[in-house]
Amino acid sequence: MSKESSRHADTTTSTYIDPGATTEEAYKISKTSRTLARKIVGNETPEDRVRQRCSVAVGDFAMADLLRFNADPVPTTIAALKAGAPIITDIRMVQVGIQKKGHASKILCALDFGGEIAREKGITRSSAGFIALRDRLAGSIIVIGNAPSALLTVCGMIHEGIRPAVVIGAPVGFVNAAESKSVLRALDIPSISTEGTRGGTPVAVAAINECITILIEESTS
Repeated sequence: MSKESSRHADTTTSTYIDPGATTEEAYKISKTSRTLARKIVGNETPEDRVRQRCSVAVGDFAMADLLRFNADPVPTTIAALKAGAPIITDIRMVQVGIQKKGHASKILCALDFGGEIAREKGITRSSAGFIALRDRLAGSIIVIGNAPSALLTVCGMIHEGIRPAVVIGAPVGFVNAAESKSVLRALDIPSISTEGTRGGTPVAVAAINECITILIEESTS
């Protein structure tokens, strides 16, 4: 089956979970959206699952074609979650949006660290936070949904030998967003990113939350 035909195949399954849907109405809305996404995006791989969720998060199936996956990031993220790796975000909105159920990973926000570094160097607080967290980045899950400066800082540290488990990089905007994600994709590191200027907190959160959902499914099957 060609990629195009598989995208339009009805791959709806009889089971569906959404750990973030805590009421019957919320679950019904979530399931209906995902059923449509499976039909439009396809449902053959873990990457398709992430494409589905990110498309639903922004209300645009064009997002599915903007996502880029480097070095098997979905299984790598799930393995890191199983190991309890810390999740480190660039901004509070990303931190708050990440699903808290189904894993033991501590969720940190870079804004809570590096205030003095930001003042001394005159750099963004998110960038400074990742610098301050340098010794905690190895093996971590980095989720960036807003700040290109933070992603460029992380990429620089990876160049220097720091090895997070995976980087989800989806900063949005017209200043360094596209460029920072291109730099990320050039690195030999598992990553999920978006092409061009589009992205944002909803995309980054959706990507990590789908990995958490897959982990929950695996642990209960």
